[in-house]
Amino acid sequence: MAISEIAPYEMEQAAKLPFMLAELNRLTSAHYCGCPEYRRLLDVLHGGCHPTDTLEAIPYMPVRLFKQHDLLSVPPRDVVKTMTSSGTSGQSVSKIFLDKFTASFQIKVLAGIVSSFIGKHRLPMLVIDCPSTVSNRLKFSARTAGILGFSMFGRNVTYALTDDMKLDVETIAAFLERHANEDILVFGFTAIVWEHLVQQLDAKRMTLPLSRAILLHGGGWKKLLSLAVTNDDFKTGLARTTGIRRVHNYYGMVEQTGSIFMECEAGHLHSSNHSEIIIRNPIGFNVRGIGEPGLIQLLSVIPHSYPGHSLLSEDMGELIGIDSCHCGRKGKTFKVHGRIKNAEVRGCSDTYTR
Repeated sequence: MAISEIAPYEMEQAAKLPFMLAELNRLTSAHYCGCPEYRRLLDVLHGGCHPTDTLEAIPYMPVRLFKQHDLLSVPPRDVVKTMTSSGTSGQSVSKIFLDKFTASFQIKVLAGIVSSFIGKHRLPMLVIDCPSTVSNRLKFSARTAGILGFSMFGRNVTYALTDDMKLDVETIAAFLERHANEDILVFGFTAIVWEHLVQQLDAKRMTLPLSRAILLHGGGWKKLLSLAVTNDDFKTGLARTTGIRRVHNYYGMVEQTGSIFMECEAGHLHSSNHSEIIIRNPIGFNVRGIGEPGLIQLLSVIPHSYPGHSLLSEDMGELIGIDSCHCGRKGKTFKVHGRIKNAEVRGCSDTYTR
């Protein structure tokens, strides 16, 4: 059976490893041949391109290199979409180049992952953001890409904020009236949901009847942690102001768009059939075990048009378990502790400007 025919969290680790190893070795070779900068990196650091026997030995590169170089493994004429990470004025951003195959593949994988949590039917969708965020359809920021990517799971997509980031109370009320007694999908970036939904509702002494809604949110935790808002605080505030109790955080980055790690009902982030994580010691980069914090390395079989299949992030995390989550989904589970000290801020919603 092809990997694409297997539900995203059904493969146990023993069955998943051979597939991941073969595909990641193939991608390393393809990017070595197609991307001159990646080839020079492997020549200098690894003595060339060599197949490995373990996932841990797959060459990785720092995610920050995408801020410093245009890295692509296909002819420029094949690029159909350019993704950029978020950044404040004067801050460098990553540029990710997608060809038709990679763009299509990431959508297919994302669809399987998200459907595992919200079902296969498209739900009325309320986006906690403003319409102008998605105005540029040719050059996608991480924030734009997130909204458009998740919008394929919704219908009657409605924006909850005005372009000056204020709650659009009339539009929200009309949306809720149209979809009374229906399940609703709510999407937003974490800091924006907190500041422009929860806090604005608190300030207005208002609540919204969203007890049947499912919230998908990601990014922006650095800002919330600076305000001493924990994941539990976030969920409590959300339940108090909207009644939403089905909440799924996700972890991912624009450099591996489509390869997201969803938070399950037990509160754990999961790798899917198409992705993997490895935790490495920040000093020496040796592999850490369960319960040992370190830098998160992200592995994905999605990136075909650029060498993003094995990246060392700037985030600290900790492996929780393998094939052992109470939610029943297979794969590695982990948690994220936050950005390493002095790393450049580049979250999807940490750096938005009003």
